[in-house]
Amino acid sequence: MKKYIYSLLVIGGLLFTSCEKDFLDTVPTDQVSASSAVATTGNALSLLNGIHRSLYNRAGYGAQGRSGQGAIYIYMDALGEDQVVHREQWFNAVYKWNSGRSTTDNYNRYQWQFYYELIANANILINGIDAAEGLQEDKNAIKGQALAYRAWCHYQLVQMYGGRYVAGGGNGQLGVPVKLNTEDLNLARSTVEEVYTQINADLNAASTALAGYSRPNKTHLNANVVTGLKARVALTQGNWSVAASMAAQARAGSALMSQATYADGFRINSGGISEFMWASQIIADQTDKWGNFGAYMSRNFSSSAIRGNPRSINSLLYDQISATDVRKGLFDPTGLHLNLPSGVSLLNSHARKPYTSQKFIAVDNGDSRVDVPHMRAAEMYLIEAEALARQGGKDNLAAAALFSLVSTRDSGYTLSANTGAALIEEILTQRRIELWGEGFRYLDLKRLNLPLDRSGANHSAALANNNINIAASDLRWEWLIPQLEMDANPNMVQNPL
Repeated sequence: MKKYIYSLLVIGGLLFTSCEKDFLDTVPTDQVSASSAVATTGNALSLLNGIHRSLYNRAGYGAQGRSGQGAIYIYMDALGEDQVVHREQWFNAVYKWNSGRSTTDNYNRYQWQFYYELIANANILINGIDAAEGLQEDKNAIKGQALAYRAWCHYQLVQMYGGRYVAGGGNGQLGVPVKLNTEDLNLARSTVEEVYTQINADLNAASTALAGYSRPNKTHLNANVVTGLKARVALTQGNWSVAASMAAQARAGSALMSQATYADGFRINSGGISEFMWASQIIADQTDKWGNFGAYMSRNFSSSAIRGNPRSINSLLYDQISATDVRKGLFDPTGLHLNLPSGVSLLNSHARKPYTSQKFIAVDNGDSRVDVPHMRAAEMYLIEAEALARQGGKDNLAAAALFSLVSTRDSGYTLSANTGAALIEEILTQRRIELWGEGFRYLDLKRLNLPLDRSGANHSAALANNNINIAASDLRWEWLIPQLEMDANPNMVQNPL
């Protein structure tokens, strides 16, 4: 029987770049052996580059809605209340909250498969690179990034398929299988606490391995990105002091965007913008025209998804954005978008819908590329502010961290005088505004044990299958394990139905 989540080098030859031509000449491209992949650091770097590429490529996954991590970010926001759709189309099964409770749903199966395939390939590097032929500094860079990927993938999986992490609790609720090698098959689910223990261990090891590593571009992971991941994990675990400290360290050296740069939209220029700490940069000859993140989330690309179903912001959230805030200009309540950046245009066929976004701008109407943002310094300020505010007695420090961010976006913003719960609420609102469209909202609701509330805004109950309000206690916050995994793994236990 097929071991569904544990196949080796499942992305196969597509992971390898043309720079390793000799290697490809001697190894079949449809199935590369683990030993060959780590025989040299050159081969291993090719596998690592393939992992980087898989974050924006749909190779092996079929439909356009399953094109790397960018697609999953759309899932995460479609599940929340801050992103609004206008008609039946891509990702609407997720928007309706159907996908997570269907064991055969493609979006459900895709996430499980995607992350475990990345883990399988990362494990080949982690467990084999030490014996590879090559420089030690290259081995460290490869192993460190593979460890970071393994941690990040387990973190993404446990948040979706496991129970919510409860700070101060035992967290013995079921999480996901922790996969550390290519030999152990049919693993049972670890507890949520066990999964987070391994995540933190991997991140610590990654930090050590990547110390002093200078990456070639922002598609690669460096020590600051790993520290940023530590901040995310600590925030989810309610480890406030660690979250605040790690966030401050992670953003060091990453200056925030100017208002002019922000107003120009998120494009393919993350490499030249310090605020972007980690992003998938899609080069022209590797684009997936109809499957790219920008084929769904940009305002100007000419796809059926964007022409007929442009993404909008929750009207109530829009109303909370200050009139002097540059971010307000990234959404148009009329949908006419008369203030598009210079050189950007819409076609007559682009539907004009209220509150639509122009945060993401594709190269042009025929080129959907937008760099997929995985981590920005702005997020680190928000983590630091929230973690400080939740510690008690540090409201002034939290307000200062928040001011450092928001004052760069809003020329009229003043240092917050809020304290306690009111300050935390302000920080969370700023988080919703700043990170809109970047895949955080559903996971934030789950970690905070908050209900979904789409009421009173511009959501359509019909399009949402009447899922306007969902209690925090609802079983649907835990996605079901895909049926293919249930069939293949006799040790797998399903989430409550």
